Amino acid sequence: MRLLLAIFILLLCAQQSHAECDCLWRGSFSEVQAATDLVVSGRVVAAAGNSIDLRISRLLRGEAHHETIRVWLKTADYCRPEPTLFPLESDWVMALNRITEAIPGGFNPGTPNVSYGRVGDYSLSSCGGYWLRSRGDRVTGNLVDGPRWDYEPPMTPVLLDLVADYVRGDLGRASLQRASAIDPKLRELMLDTRSFIKNEK
Repeated sequence: MRLLLAIFILLLCAQQSHAECDCLWRGSFSEVQAATDLVVSGRVVAAAGNSIDLRISRLLRGEAHHETIRVWLKTADYCRPEPTLFPLESDWVMALNRITEAIPGGFNPGTPNVSYGRVGDYSLSSCGGYWLRSRGDRVTGNLVDGPRWDYEPPMTPVLLDLVADYVRGDLGRASLQRASAIDPKLRELMLDTRSFIKNEK
């Protein structure tokens, strides 16, 4: 009985390790976006399996042939973010890679909503700050010089227009860094407020 239990545990561990992604951190959005095929802002309008449909509201770089594109996310050991991070009606800026070739076993017609993705669609990597959260005309996320593997570090929200200027090459990295830095006065006010609330308890 113990032998069977040990074998079961080993098999379970092997499956879990196989499902884990193994990649190096490639940097914040400011570092990784230039090497991708498409940079857009848009809204999640549909989701199924490990894919979302993103309706493009603004094209920052690249060429999209449709107003709504399919983006494939995490499944198996693909180094991509979990689909649950991108709920319906949420808005994002994404730096995407176009899927240009089919991989063996990557697409199963029997489970079309769970796969590597179809040729012509896009994939989103989790090996860097490839996405930013968008709220109104501002974005937050691992934009510039953010900590590794932290996709939502504290920062001052930055105008989407500034990010678009940076992606086009019309704005320097230092300007983007200054725009995203937390205002020291705001940080001091936050600490004072926290201290006040703590003393009131």
